[in-house]
Amino acid sequence: MFSAIMDIYRHPASRRKWLTIASGVFITIALVAWYGFGLAAPWAPLMTIAAVLAGYDIALRAWASLRLRILSIELLVIVAAIGALFINNHWESAAVTFLFMLGAWLETRTMSRTRGALKALIDAAPVTATVLRDGRTIEVAAHEVQLGETVLVKAGERLPVDGEVIEGTAAVNEASITGEPIPAEKSPGSRVFAGTLAENGLLHLRATGVGADTTLARIITRVEKAQEAKAPAQRMIESFGRWYTPGVFVMAIVSYIVTRNVELALTLLVVSCPGALVISTPVSVVAGIGRAARAGILIKGGEHLENAGRITALAFDKTGTLTEGQPRLAEVVALAGQSKDDVLLWAAIAETGSNHPLGRPIIEAAQAQGHLPTAESLEEIAGMGLIARHDGYEIAVGSHRLFDHLGIGFSAEAKDGIARLHGLGHTVVIVARNGEVVGLLGLADMARASARSMIDRLHALGVRRVVMLTGDQRPAAEAIAKAVGVDEVHAGMMPDDKLDRIRAMRAEGLRVAMVGDGINDAPALAAADISIAMGASGSDIAIETADIALMTDDLGKIAEAMEISRATLTNMRQNLVIAVLTVIGLLIGVYTGTIHMAGGMLVHQLSVLVVILNGMRLLRVPKAARARVAVVRGERVAP
Repeated sequence: MFSAIMDIYRHPASRRKWLTIASGVFITIALVAWYGFGLAAPWAPLMTIAAVLAGYDIALRAWASLRLRILSIELLVIVAAIGALFINNHWESAAVTFLFMLGAWLETRTMSRTRGALKALIDAAPVTATVLRDGRTIEVAAHEVQLGETVLVKAGERLPVDGEVIEGTAAVNEASITGEPIPAEKSPGSRVFAGTLAENGLLHLRATGVGADTTLARIITRVEKAQEAKAPAQRMIESFGRWYTPGVFVMAIVSYIVTRNVELALTLLVVSCPGALVISTPVSVVAGIGRAARAGILIKGGEHLENAGRITALAFDKTGTLTEGQPRLAEVVALAGQSKDDVLLWAAIAETGSNHPLGRPIIEAAQAQGHLPTAESLEEIAGMGLIARHDGYEIAVGSHRLFDHLGIGFSAEAKDGIARLHGLGHTVVIVARNGEVVGLLGLADMARASARSMIDRLHALGVRRVVMLTGDQRPAAEAIAKAVGVDEVHAGMMPDDKLDRIRAMRAEGLRVAMVGDGINDAPALAAADISIAMGASGSDIAIETADIALMTDDLGKIAEAMEISRATLTNMRQNLVIAVLTVIGLLIGVYTGTIHMAGGMLVHQLSVLVVILNGMRLLRVPKAARARVAVVRGERVAP
């Protein structure tokens, strides 16, 4: 029992909760004894006990501030409460301390709730790994993997660690790391990264980065720090508090000297507590960050939350940001007198025997045409392509390297087609039948279906310029830009070029946000007024550099972040008005004799509660946002 009590005492939040409850119990007993049974004797002792219980924690905080030479709000309250006891105003003393503690407890609960929303979101991510120990495969928590251990990753699983492939081959989707939409072929000796997705195959990895070095662990750390970081408005309020509290003491002393009214002076101390004023900004900031976290938007501090709503220009990387980040069939080129349907069918027959990710869009397109037969036999040549046999035909499907390997030449028409598709930024899959090239398939990263509506929302929010910065060739970049409606296109850019463009836009007086997801975006992200990293498993450098990290690749989250920022700024202003008007009203009430100590503290704490509840409104998703249904993710806009 004693041990449990000490545990409560050592934990500030629990101590304040139980002291508040105990104080409230004694106040209730005193009220019942007086008004229920007409017993006057217990009134003063019970109210004194209630005041001491609630005032204990307030006194601890006041003393801690005094040791740092700070005249805190707690000092105002404790001086007023002790003074009330000395003038035998036991009810006022108990009410003041109890209400102050109740307000502090509600504030703590609100902050915990907003921070808990983020933690719950992060905890939902998969955190297990399959490792090989003593010849057996066992499943462990990802952070328990040891450096150098062998980790097994099957098709469809996300890699739990950074590592090096020691056995097996697979196509790994690394769009989250590099921004490259085409899956990378991994074989022994290849480097792999946590957060990437094994599309097929089976990989044995040697772990080189685990635990706190993983992407999600860094995100959690950054966002926890962000919730402690102060917004500019919050810093302003704290600076105001440094002279406000001493000013209140001076006002109370002068009032006593003039009126010789101790109760008036003590009441002034109570009603002048700037509790609502001090909590007005942080409760909005923490609630705004919590609301954003629930929406999958990680905002790394109050300053970035404020600035997000003031953006006038946005610069986007293309690959994996404005585009889906995965290959789709964009074009079929028929050669040697064949039809496009036949070329697609033959390619799909070969791909049905393989689980390579580049084969999926080909198979899907062929299935949309009708029945898709299966190859009679299939040979897969690693890193080159496939050779299938069906209905007496030998079908070869793959890259240029496969046809060099097979000794199959290309006609002038085929060479022109390959050059044209490459010029559009497409990945080219070549199709041959019985040793003759009969067609080409162009695979491309398609524009996100939500990109155009998102850009329309940005323009509606006051963003004047939306710019694409990409390393891709201009034809491919312009095709995507036309599909999504960006205002400017800058193609063929290296990381330094993107950096220079961001600096030039800022020099024009624009408040610039940069959106990217890869290592090559990091310099431009660092130079922007606000930087946004796409995808929680994006490049470690991009996420560390960015002010805002999106947990998903939903472009609508960018506009939503701006809307949350603006809602938070409005909420801050509302809270400040409530706090200031309350203090002014209470001071007028005290000097006119209509407000007394307990009543003043009640009004004061009600204003704190109103400010807290107003801030908590940010946690609620507005009806308009719930009604706005994003464009179906399965739909695609072809460039």
